[in-house]
Amino acid sequence: MTGALPTPGEPAVYDLFAVRARVAPDALAIAQGALRLRYAELLDKVDRFAAGLHARGVKRGDRVAILSENRWEYLALHLACARIGAIAACQNWRLALPELQHCIRLVSPRLVVASDQHRAMADAAAGAVPVCAIEEVPAAGPSPHVGTGDDGLLIIYTSGTTGLPKAALIGQRAEVWRACVLRIDVGLDGSDGYVAWAPMFHMGGTEHSLATLMGGGPVIVTTSFSPAAIVDALEEFRIGWLLLIPATIEPVLEELERRAPVIRGVKVVGCMPDLVPAATIAAITTRLDASYLDSFGATETGMPPLSANLIAPGTAPGRYPKNLSMLTDLRLCDAEGHDVERGQPGEAWLRSPTLFSGYWNNPEANVDAFRDGWYRMGDLFREEDDGFHFVGRAKYLIKSGGENIYPAEIERVLLADPRVIDAIVVRRPDAKWGEVPVAVIARNCDTLDEAAVIAMCRANLAGYKQPRGVRFVNDAEFPRSASGKIMREAVEAMVA
Repeated sequence: MTGALPTPGEPAVYDLFAVRARVAPDALAIAQGALRLRYAELLDKVDRFAAGLHARGVKRGDRVAILSENRWEYLALHLACARIGAIAACQNWRLALPELQHCIRLVSPRLVVASDQHRAMADAAAGAVPVCAIEEVPAAGPSPHVGTGDDGLLIIYTSGTTGLPKAALIGQRAEVWRACVLRIDVGLDGSDGYVAWAPMFHMGGTEHSLATLMGGGPVIVTTSFSPAAIVDALEEFRIGWLLLIPATIEPVLEELERRAPVIRGVKVVGCMPDLVPAATIAAITTRLDASYLDSFGATETGMPPLSANLIAPGTAPGRYPKNLSMLTDLRLCDAEGHDVERGQPGEAWLRSPTLFSGYWNNPEANVDAFRDGWYRMGDLFREEDDGFHFVGRAKYLIKSGGENIYPAEIERVLLADPRVIDAIVVRRPDAKWGEVPVAVIARNCDTLDEAAVIAMCRANLAGYKQPRGVRFVNDAEFPRSASGKIMREAVEAMVA
């Protein structure tokens, strides 16, 4: 069996996983459909993936772009990258081709790895970068074991305020600390299972799966969101945290009511309760006899800064106070960077070992995001006697069904059309998705109708970013500031 003990002071992802395989080689590591992989079996496959990457010229610090649906090989690639010190750049298969091309070019990968389902898109987006089928990566032979806590491990893309995604680099040390904070805050055990239904280009699919494998529990992999597959997992496995974003709770509740299964047990369910009806929180926690996770984190921060509060089963809360996560130092600051008085809204600034390493190849964004060693989240909170309460976003963001959408992403597409005089995108409340984007456009040609706008966005943007409504106005109708800028909040009131 391969894998050395972790070096003291250098927490590394592959090492911790390999130790679990040595301590409990027969423990279940992966369940995917009928497939079952024990820890010793998965370790052997990970080492073969590492050998395959090494044989293809991937070295320490190189990026490997991955375009695939959820599957056990995706996680094996992450662990293989951890072994050799490479960085897995997780590509969003929902993106339109121009967006995907930007994401791949941004990180200059040594190799693109793709599943059959997404191979055509990978070939079209990769340019001169070689593309390899995910099943063809494993190889026989040795590979270097040089990955340490100092190395980067994951690149997860976030929506950009400039209209294009940014690549957040998360290091191995941060991943280890994130796993620790999650377990401390939520009260998970090493043997608790995790259902990886969220896409592995998100932290919900990748990061929490890696945390489970470092802890010794089973990861139940589903190719996509499926209420039936989730309930199947609940019948077979004891789950620590059942991640459900707001839009997925009702379908899972319906499946639970339809089947009335006997479940093995869930400790904690859900996230982001602010976007979920109180009655729905009460219903899912009662049905699973599990607490609801009152969380607020980010790709850049992990579960911190405010994910340590648990809502008791059966509770229909009227307020959502958040508690400070472990290993997190938090300030609430005004626009000048001064601490605000208690009870006043301020932007969340934090320091934590869970923080990401910065945005890849984007020094301007890094200068804006960090100040004097503090990361500026861009989210506003107010501290009260019962905890921290979310106030709003310092920079306008649309959060739709767990996906972050910056209006600039859509506006960039709209404003490129010569028939558009001016345009702005605002959020509108939505019963299912929490919020959806709506485009408000001044045009100079009637050929630009709603169908044309939707077609334009469909060709250039992921499906979840497309406007769920289009409104045309005269340019003079736009409310503007003294400097001539369209006032977004005033437009939001217009469409509400």
